[in-house]
Formats: sequence, C-alpha cells, structure tokens
Amino acid sequence: MKLIKMTMVVLTIIIIFEFLIVANSQDQLKVGFYNQVCPNAESVVTNIVRDAAKSDHRIPPGLLRLHFHDCFVEGCDGSILIDKGNTSEKGAFEHQGLTGFDIIEDAKAKLESICPGVVSCADIVAMAARDAVAFSHGPVYHVETGRKDGLVSNIDLANRMPDVRDSIQLLKQKFIEKGLNEKDLVILSAAHTIGSTACFFMEERLYNFASLGGPDPSINPRLLPELTSTCPKNGDIGVRLPMDHGSEDTFDIQILQNIRSGFAVLQSDAKLMDDLTTRGIVDSYFDVWAPFFGPSFEADFVISMLRMGRIGVKTGSNGNIRRQCKSFN
Repeated sequence: MKLIKMTMVVLTIIIIFEFLIVANSQDQLKVGFYNQVCPNAESVVTNIVRDAAKSDHRIPPGLLRLHFHDCFVEGCDGSILIDKGNTSEKGAFEHQGLTGFDIIEDAKAKLESICPGVVSCADIVAMAARDAVAFSHGPVYHVETGRKDGLVSNIDLANRMPDVRDSIQLLKQKFIEKGLNEKDLVILSAAHTIGSTACFFMEERLYNFASLGGPDPSINPRLLPELTSTCPKNGDIGVRLPMDHGSEDTFDIQILQNIRSGFAVLQSDAKLMDDLTTRGIVDSYFDVWAPFFGPSFEADFVISMLRMGRIGVKTGSNGNIRRQCKSFN
C-alpha cells in the first residue's frame, strides 16, 4: 500500500510540474528563471541550506516560516529581511521569533560574488523554503523564480498576519485576502509539521481559554498534562515545544492526524476542526480510500506553496535586486 501511495504521489507531482511549466510560460515567474543568467543560483542556495541544516535541526522550520511571513506582508518580496530598526516589518510583534536571516544573507553574499545584481533576495527566501522542506524528508519540488525585491518594509503593514489566537472565520478571511482558499489554509497550517513554538503562545490556550480561566476543551486529555508540564502557569515563556506532537523534525502528515485527534499544539491548528469545510479537508486525507483515490498531502502542499509564492510578486519598476538582503540599495 505504501508503494502504491508513493507512486501516486510521484506521478501527481510530475503532472503538477508539467502543468505549471506550461501554464506559467508566459508569466513573470517561471521554473528555471536563472538557468541562463546565473546557472548555479539554485545549487548555491541548496548547498548553504544543506550545510546549515546538518548542524542545526531548527534551520529548516525557520526558513519555511520565513517564507510564509514574507509573503503574507506586502507579498513575496523579501521585505521581511530589511533591518532598519523599529520601523521595519521585521520588528513587528507578529514576526517575533523568526530565524534564518543569516542563512539568506550567506546565500546572497555567495551569489553576489558569482552573479552580482542578478538573484533577488525574495527568490532566495523561496528557494531556501523549498530546500527546508526537502531536507526535512518532505516533497522535492521546483520553485518558480523571477521575483524582484520590494522597496517598502513597514512595521504597520504586518497587522494582518494570521495569529494563533484567531478564530477559524478570521483565519479564512486573512487567507482569502491573499488570494488563497480554505485548502491552502489547511495545507499551509500543516507546515507546522516541523519546528517548535514557545510557551508564550500557549499561555492563553492552557490557562485562560476564551477568558474562562481554564484550558481549551478541544485539547485531548492525554496531551494536556504534557503541555502544562512543559509550559506551567507563570513559568518560563521562552521554553519551546514541538508544534507537531511526536514528529517535530520530519515533514509528514502526522500533523493533520494530530489535529483530528485533539493533539494539535497550536490553537490555530485546532481551529481547523471548528469549520465544516476545513474539517472536511483535513478528514479527506484519512478516508479509507485515500491511499488509492484520495488527495495527496505532499502534492497538495507543493501546490499551496507555489500559490503562496505568487502573492504580491514585484516585477519591473516595482522592485529591484538588492546588493544585501537586509538593506535597501
């Protein structure tokens, strides 16, 4: 059964790739954008991400999250990378805990040495996220490139980032505003299959859910003692715990099974079961016929990542190619 499912995943992803290459041949973004102007661009990013991931298992989830946060504010334009004090997007409350900036800068410095002024920081972020998934045993896919770097980075523009405390209705609305749908919400939430979160984000869910002074009733009773032990009331809010219970470092569908079973760690993940549509999408991956005729989590993740990667793309005079990712030219 596993062999059949793996074969279906490979075939599905091949079909997706062939469709995207044809469908986007006339668009600004395309697979292989740098093939002629900087042939080693993608391998440079891959090698840097690989070396970093070998020494620190926190690198892949950090890079994946960085791409998401970049795209959801002003589009996928590298604006999250700008470091200009308290006024830049990077400093927003919604972006606290983001990591991977140094990896992007390392890749940019290497690319500037071999192809100066060619590869955008926005594309490096997208490529690094792709590699982060691959190095976490997730699907291997081609990323579309051709973005330019944005010219704006404003802390006030980050106020519509999805938040762990959002209702499912608000989460859906925030995704719709970016041209994404309910399936994208489920699948991109499932990116929590790798990485950890801080107890800071668990306090309300564990000790004052809905301002009632107790835990979220949707938490499985078998999980609750573990969460409260790791994140005790009035304890260290900086302590971290896996977002995917039991499968922190491996990209897999376990995150969705956890969500179905009340083992979701983040409140926003648990909320996926509060809505008929999003709950149906989660359940569809576990139907009895899913291994044969159902949707492929891996293939759907690739589609949603590509869709997210097109949000607010800058082209022409709307952007440029930065010399350093952390500062405007």
